[in-house]
Amino acid sequence: MRAWQAAALTDYLERSPRDFLAVATPGAGKTTFALTVASELMNRRVVDRLIIVAPTEHLKTQWANAAAKAGLPIDPNYSAGQGKISKDYVGVAVTYAGVGVNPLALRIRTERFRTLVILDEVHHAGDSLSWGDGVREAFEPAARRLALTGTPFRSDINPIPFVSYEPGEGGVPTSKADFTYGYADALRDHVVRPVLFLAYSGEMSWRTKAGDEVAASLGGPLTKDMHQQALRTALDPKGAWIPSVLAAADKRLTEVRRHVPDAGGLVIATDQESARSYAKTLKQITGELPTVVLSDEKAASKKITEFSEDGERRWLVAVRMVSEGVDVPRLAVGVWATTISTPLFFAQAVGRFVRARTRGEIASVFLPSVPGLLKFAGEMEAQRDHVLGKPQSEDGDIFAAEEDLMAKANASEKASGELETGPWEALGSQARFDHALYEGAQFGHEGEVQVGSEEEMDFLGIPGLLEPDQVKDLLRKRQDDRRSAQRAARESITAKPEPDTVADVTTHEHLAVLRRELNGLVASWYHRTNQPHGVTHAALRKQCGGPAAAVATADQLQQRIEAIREWAMRRTS
Repeated sequence: MRAWQAAALTDYLERSPRDFLAVATPGAGKTTFALTVASELMNRRVVDRLIIVAPTEHLKTQWANAAAKAGLPIDPNYSAGQGKISKDYVGVAVTYAGVGVNPLALRIRTERFRTLVILDEVHHAGDSLSWGDGVREAFEPAARRLALTGTPFRSDINPIPFVSYEPGEGGVPTSKADFTYGYADALRDHVVRPVLFLAYSGEMSWRTKAGDEVAASLGGPLTKDMHQQALRTALDPKGAWIPSVLAAADKRLTEVRRHVPDAGGLVIATDQESARSYAKTLKQITGELPTVVLSDEKAASKKITEFSEDGERRWLVAVRMVSEGVDVPRLAVGVWATTISTPLFFAQAVGRFVRARTRGEIASVFLPSVPGLLKFAGEMEAQRDHVLGKPQSEDGDIFAAEEDLMAKANASEKASGELETGPWEALGSQARFDHALYEGAQFGHEGEVQVGSEEEMDFLGIPGLLEPDQVKDLLRKRQDDRRSAQRAARESITAKPEPDTVADVTTHEHLAVLRRELNGLVASWYHRTNQPHGVTHAALRKQCGGPAAAVATADQLQQRIEAIREWAMRRTS
């Protein structure tokens, strides 16, 4: 057993509590700890039967397989109304939804024997009143209850059954764990991998339900509505952003596989249609059709198992299925291609990549440059308890009540009435590398870093096996070396006499400069007039003609720049 598992087991056996809450980071080995506890209690005749409650159907099977290796045969196909099970089994595995449907049947089973109940990812018992009430009714008579969680607790008004609370800050009831083993602890003990986040931004354009075309930079100073629309545009399979990021992620996977030959990648998609489109794009990039897992497929669990065991397969594309508790240890590269952006889901998803097998392995996760996601990435080591009295927000952000006043103001701010939820159409997108984020520190290069450039490869080419300190040192060295080279080049140019002609620049560099200039002028116009950015872009297009800024030509962009400057001069005069 790992040191934390042994320490938690010793604490449990010494105190022998009826209820015990263990909080351990994803990948730390909660399953092994829980099954060891179960074996000890059965060997000591403290309990006779075992009930495991898991969030999903797939996890029931995963628990049953792990329990079998520990000498504890579990029936993963049990349903609450089934009654008796084979005498070959010492217990059953059910879902929280199944408990909510028929808690009385499970209560009868719990009362018939001295039962240990393992509540995996126990925060799900607070997802709805019916689930929480069902868990409380079904397992109140249990001899022992062992609750596990590896992700941040929610902040709401629903207490989680069998979790102890004590007064926290301001006297607000806060959950109290019996044993905690966080990501920072696990990283220090080399139990989990360090995570290198690679953020990508770019220019986006879309059409609102009112027919207005909006152009904005992903990750720029936008309202909450515009951030969401820009993210949806970036993730649109028909745009250029997602293929560029998938290609970059595949380059990173190739580099990792030089050191970890069976390393695999996972793309987390929003819906089935997008997942299938991403799979087609990956096939064009790699020549190999990825494994696609959809949450409502009967063969989903089998596909995940086959991918986990087949080290030749490079990519897995999934919709929600691979989020919490699913064990695919060889996953080393991830692409965040979903519009879901809550801290709970983020912790669950990133947890799929951190399970360490060999010392020195690094996890790499590609993110859209969205403030919320970057904030979660920078707070990987933060610990959160369950705080009562803070209701969950309507948009599903479980920690929205903890945001500061500015975030609350932005949550209700509208760039324009046309940006409300409704019909929407992506028009175009371009990707560029923004920066790398490692242990809360940012690493990047000056200016725009284009996809496929040497500057981008400074980060994609990080070796797949390095100690955590070596990763930071290498990132810092590559950043400093590039900065020194750029400084030397500038000094060299300054030292030479001005040439008679301006040096040629590439088309994409010229367009990027013009777009930045136009967006800066539009932002200045907003500060002077309070006219939303989208309205200003639409007015410029109406006056000068042409498509959205993200796909406009250099001449069209220059005309708009001159037009808005003329507006500013007229207003000033």
